Amino acid sequence: MNKGKATNWLLIISLAIFLFGSGFKLGEYKALDGSKRGVSYSVSNATEPAGMKSKNLNFGLFWETWDKVEQKFIDKKKVDPQKMYYGAIKGLVASLDDPYTFFLTPDENKESKADLEGKFEGIGAQLGLKNGRIVIVAPLKKSPAEKAGVRAGDYIVEINGQNTKGFTLTQAVTKIRGKKGTQVKLKLLRETKEFDVTITREQILVNSVELTKEKRKDCKSNCPQIDVIKVNQFGENTNEEWNRTIDQVKKDWDQRKIQGIVLDLRDNPGGFLESAVYLASEFLPTGRLVVKQESTTGIDRDYAVSRTGKLQDIPMIVLINKGSASASEILAGALRDYRRASLIGEKSFGKGSVQEALDLSDGAGLHVTIAKWILPNGDWINGKGIEPEVKVENKLKEGNTITRDDDQQLETAIQKLVK
Repeated sequence: MNKGKATNWLLIISLAIFLFGSGFKLGEYKALDGSKRGVSYSVSNATEPAGMKSKNLNFGLFWETWDKVEQKFIDKKKVDPQKMYYGAIKGLVASLDDPYTFFLTPDENKESKADLEGKFEGIGAQLGLKNGRIVIVAPLKKSPAEKAGVRAGDYIVEINGQNTKGFTLTQAVTKIRGKKGTQVKLKLLRETKEFDVTITREQILVNSVELTKEKRKDCKSNCPQIDVIKVNQFGENTNEEWNRTIDQVKKDWDQRKIQGIVLDLRDNPGGFLESAVYLASEFLPTGRLVVKQESTTGIDRDYAVSRTGKLQDIPMIVLINKGSASASEILAGALRDYRRASLIGEKSFGKGSVQEALDLSDGAGLHVTIAKWILPNGDWINGKGIEPEVKVENKLKEGNTITRDDDQQLETAIQKLVK
């Protein structure tokens, strides 16, 4: 490491020590020219924590910048000390130039944990895009949306009076989600009729694992069936939901109701590494290496199968696409490396690093990259992704969301299993 880089690193560490002190509070510290505006702040616990090496760093520039922003910025309503404080920490972490290492405010950290638990607050409807318009793909069972009479195929014309023309899915989801007990007003279009519906938001639980039975589209009678296991993420409840699902799949297989399974990992952004190992253990012999974690600290770890899976002999195919990342790539890659399953679809995302989620003071959080992971055959797929053995692209008209009729990847997998 050259001297310049070493100095920059020390500055980053020093700023982290200063800002992450347990009680940065705003109140009585006099800014450089505070006498002009009568604004003052206080800083407590500004020294580094016990055990940290002392660093020499002049914070004059930091406070000078803070002061000038308060003096000069045109919109005083936006000069929010708490937001500026969190923004400074976000900038500190962002300077590491790693998209997977980031600081979370208390609200963001709470949201992140809720997502991994499969929880959010909203109306409970899966949204999609069709012909460039926001459409209800399906209301969840017993959800506020279903209770309010929302149906699959309804177009969302307005959200709280705002026209949705040109909306992305993310924009629509953001505006429809909200705190439990609050209301959202939707204008829906069903066939040729527009109507308004007001829905009270509730806490929604989304399953990590879903099970459906499918057959070939061209089969009309006495059709062989396949169990399709869709894993949406590797979160807090995934293993428990997986166990219940696998019990049913095992029963179907033993009773010859199915000819195989499709493990659908498409658009699965990942989650807990340990959960990916747990799911891989359903299909691989005890002792097999699933993934190797290599840490910059020199402490490496091998994750191997440590239980007897129930589906080690069932024929299977794994579906992946560009939305399959991290833990889903670990699972798909391990099954590929041991020739346990064929991969169909598109090249995966390519995320080969491991993050640790840390809780900080006042409910804030930090996700920090601590290691990289390697597949059993030695591949580090970071930035490269995993290539499927059979490439199939789902071709849709622009602005449409995939349906079973459009899903050529799933159809290809089923056809291969029921030959």
